[in-house]
Amino acid sequence: MPLNRRKFLKRSAATGAGVALTGAATAPAAHAAAAAPSGGRRKRYSLTVMGTTDLHGHVFNWDYFKDAEYTDKAGNAQGLSRIATLVEQVRQEKGRCNTLLLDAGDTIQGTPLAYYYAKVDPITAEGGPVHPMAQAMNAIGYDAVALGNHEFNYGIETLRAFEKQCRFPLLGANALDAKTSKPAFPPYVMKRFRVPGAPPVKVAVLGLTNPGIAIWDKAYVQGRLTFPGLEEQAAKWVPKLRSMGADVVVVSAHSGASGTSSYGDQVPYVENAAANVARLVPGIDAILVGHAHVEIPELKVTNEQTGRTVVLSEPLCYAERLTLFDIELVFEKGRWEVESVAASLRNSNTVADDPEITRLLSDEHAAVVAYVNQVVGTATQTLTTVDARYKDAPIIDLITRVQEDVVRAALAGTEYASLPVIAQASPFSRTSEIPAGDVTIRDLSSLYVYDNTLVAKLLTGAQVRAYLEYSAAYYVQTAADAAVDVDKITNADNRPDYNYDYVSGLRYEIDIAQPAGSRIRNLTFNGAALDDAQQFVLAVNNYRANGGGAFPHVATAREVWSESTEIRTRIAEWVTAKKVLDPQDFASVDWQLTRNGTPVF
Repeated sequence: MPLNRRKFLKRSAATGAGVALTGAATAPAAHAAAAAPSGGRRKRYSLTVMGTTDLHGHVFNWDYFKDAEYTDKAGNAQGLSRIATLVEQVRQEKGRCNTLLLDAGDTIQGTPLAYYYAKVDPITAEGGPVHPMAQAMNAIGYDAVALGNHEFNYGIETLRAFEKQCRFPLLGANALDAKTSKPAFPPYVMKRFRVPGAPPVKVAVLGLTNPGIAIWDKAYVQGRLTFPGLEEQAAKWVPKLRSMGADVVVVSAHSGASGTSSYGDQVPYVENAAANVARLVPGIDAILVGHAHVEIPELKVTNEQTGRTVVLSEPLCYAERLTLFDIELVFEKGRWEVESVAASLRNSNTVADDPEITRLLSDEHAAVVAYVNQVVGTATQTLTTVDARYKDAPIIDLITRVQEDVVRAALAGTEYASLPVIAQASPFSRTSEIPAGDVTIRDLSSLYVYDNTLVAKLLTGAQVRAYLEYSAAYYVQTAADAAVDVDKITNADNRPDYNYDYVSGLRYEIDIAQPAGSRIRNLTFNGAALDDAQQFVLAVNNYRANGGGAFPHVATAREVWSESTEIRTRIAEWVTAKKVLDPQDFASVDWQLTRNGTPVF
């Protein structure tokens, strides 16, 4: 059953240390591999901790945007239904009673399936459905899941509803109540594994989430929750877990291993801190890494205080991989000691879907397929994002036009109604396409894959100029006489596509022959050079508005309006109202790449 937060807090107060001992789920007697050898030799035990991360609502190997089985060039397969098969294989190999199954967060957002059960047929409604991710993860038998930042995208009410539906705890040692500074979610779970002829092996799982939640979902968490750094909270909790008798400490961290942050100095805590935790906090044996959407089969980090090796692993997102931590313990001097930890990955493309998960969620899947295939309009021509990274593409102009229209309507009759509205949008996907003819919800959803909402911010012309210069650093500096390879001129310093912005309502050139910071040329508004003192209302997504990508000025700018309706929903509403999607209604060439004044294309 799910851990009841009221019981947890009451128990925490009784212990005086804020500790949640979640049932101490005791496993049955271990298989023969863990039994003590005869002749007085040391007793041994083998434990396998399995892990997934960044599932993002992927239950099946299905692409809802393409209405087809998921495929990619690497031959990957996705979905919890495949993970279920892998997990069962491992349990049969190792002995079910010798395994744990964890996840490192970002569970309930990311696919139309996840969106549908948050917004269309919401789990928060009275008598509403059980979330498909809860159903699948309960059926597979997860032992604990760390909170990811995207768990908060639909608000705390939706997250709490999901938590109640889970038969495992959602862990977040650094997700604190803003008023009491006490954990708002269970910090950890303790499991016991019986070993014949020896004391049980106690395994503690500490959950840590991402400090960036304070920025990215500010509208939902400000004044309610705080998110201190992973390092400091691990340093607080790991000694407590050891003092409670934990023989093994595993951290499930929704935080990458790179030591970097995307939000600059807006938050005084590191975003991707998993390796820092391993290096700085003694007493940890293994860390399941999440958040970064990269594949790390095994990373060994030496703890600076103890000199011991901590093993990290990050399985690929969307349930494409399963991490295995194989932990060997030996009983000596009256206690269990970790002798070795080794990490490896298993690939979802090596197995078939689990028939039980398929049976369990086929109706929910069918409902979402029907929803995304609803026709909402007709396109006069095909629109695509194929070259949207380096050319002003009409399909991105559609996003900015919708955002402009929504914000103008919202500000009508206010003191800001007379100000010009401009809008930002990013080329999220390189493969999105709205085909000529019938336009469906899935066509529009594939254009705007994130559940972002719309915010209106007040910026000056000078601030807009700085914003554009920062965005233009996305391009690799390319000399005027150098050959242009479109696959090599973008993503400078590994900046992702979603951190490059168009800005509508202005005209400008980006001179990629110049160094970053000196690229914006001929910036005009209404045919005249931009006035640095001119005030603009920027229609911007909540990720960017709250500091995502560390764009200058926007996070601290005055907010004049915001809403909770997703931008993709606004796009669908706009197209539905227009009935005909014609680029003449929204497309304009606002910017172009140049080199020393000569257009690149």
